Amino acid sequence: MKTRSYNIFKFGFSVAIAACVLISIAGFNPSLQADDNTYKSLKLFTDVLEELEKNYVDDVNSEELIHNAIKGMVENLDPHSSFMPPEAFDELQDDTKGEFSGIGIVITMKDSILTVVSPIEGTPAYKAGIQAGDIIIKIDDKSTKGMALWEAVNMMRGPRHKTVMITVIRQDEPKSIEFSLKRDLIPMESVRSVILEPGYGYLRITNFRMSTLDDIKNHMEELESKDSGLKGLIMDLRDNPGGLLDQAVQVSDLFLSQGNIVSIKGRQESNTQVFKAYPSDEDRDYPIVVLINGGSASASEIVAGALQDHSRALILGTTSFGKGSVQTVRPLKEGFGIKYTIARYYTPNGRSIQAKGIEPDIEVEYEILEKKEKKSSTFDRMIKEKDLKNSLKPEKIKKTEQTKKSKKTNQPEQTKKQNEKDQRLLDKDQLQHDAQIKRALDILISYGVFSKLNGS
Repeated sequence: MKTRSYNIFKFGFSVAIAACVLISIAGFNPSLQADDNTYKSLKLFTDVLEELEKNYVDDVNSEELIHNAIKGMVENLDPHSSFMPPEAFDELQDDTKGEFSGIGIVITMKDSILTVVSPIEGTPAYKAGIQAGDIIIKIDDKSTKGMALWEAVNMMRGPRHKTVMITVIRQDEPKSIEFSLKRDLIPMESVRSVILEPGYGYLRITNFRMSTLDDIKNHMEELESKDSGLKGLIMDLRDNPGGLLDQAVQVSDLFLSQGNIVSIKGRQESNTQVFKAYPSDEDRDYPIVVLINGGSASASEIVAGALQDHSRALILGTTSFGKGSVQTVRPLKEGFGIKYTIARYYTPNGRSIQAKGIEPDIEVEYEILEKKEKKSSTFDRMIKEKDLKNSLKPEKIKKTEQTKKSKKTNQPEQTKKQNEKDQRLLDKDQLQHDAQIKRALDILISYGVFSKLNGS
């Protein structure tokens, strides 16, 4: 978290200079000179600026007026375009490569309302129960009405262990909900994994950062090196707000051997590109189930869409967020920056998911399945084969099988430590009481059974 302060409205030029610059742009740029409407609009801007400078009831800061005008110009284009002062521009870099202290939520402006896209797993916001779709109406008793996105982010970030109060309204809740959250370091680790059942892995991707591809490769190597290898994989992209486009493309390429992954199309030819998959030495032909929900956005939708269109994975959950656009970030003078939309993206089959989202192949709502205590019942007391008189006894375990069993039981110390680490990161028992994960695992196991029946 950068602590230096910066007056965002100190550009260091006067009204007269600003007016001259604007007029000179209109006068010497051929494209603007040819456009009489643009010239008239720029002249109108300088007239209004001059009028306010001379006659407004209080003294006005011309730099502040100009910055607000630029801010309005950019942010009225779409929800993902913004003009950023130096502090906000610096923090944008932190989001993809650095470490910062905050509460751990991804937010956006939806109809000029500050809305939660998703909480980041393991953060104060996630643990407190903030949900995707929550509308933030206050931050530390300050109304968010009219607040810029970067201002809201700046207020929620701050020194570690310092408290910030967030007030939200939630659909179907009659009253607003207050959360008192202690800021903490937001984990940059974006990938976690665990074996749910022998042969069936679980890969959780929380966002797409600069190191995500390398992290996934390491986790996949770990999962695939287990005793029985991988028979199926659950890739969890729920509440994944996205991130870097190149990471989404390369992650998709891990599981595809040919064809398009995603295409982006912009007004400029330089912003139009097709990203393709290439053959790999790794043999990953096992079935995959990808989990998505309303908090899965942007880069995570690119991965889900690519795997879905290539029939490489079954998509399970609820419809994703629906962000089908690509942004670029450009530095400006004096440390300012601008983020704006340069293209729309399309899945391999040419689908634009903008404002539509990725629709799951199988829709399953999220719920936690209750742990049922074992109780004596009619079914529990049913006679089994082993209960019959003179029934055949199970075959004795062969020596080779006994050796394998021994190896599993007497794990090397390093493997034990790794398993303990996995347990701390991901509670297998808890995961299997997640209805969507449970359904995905059942599908993968069933696929394996039917494949054997069909002789494949």
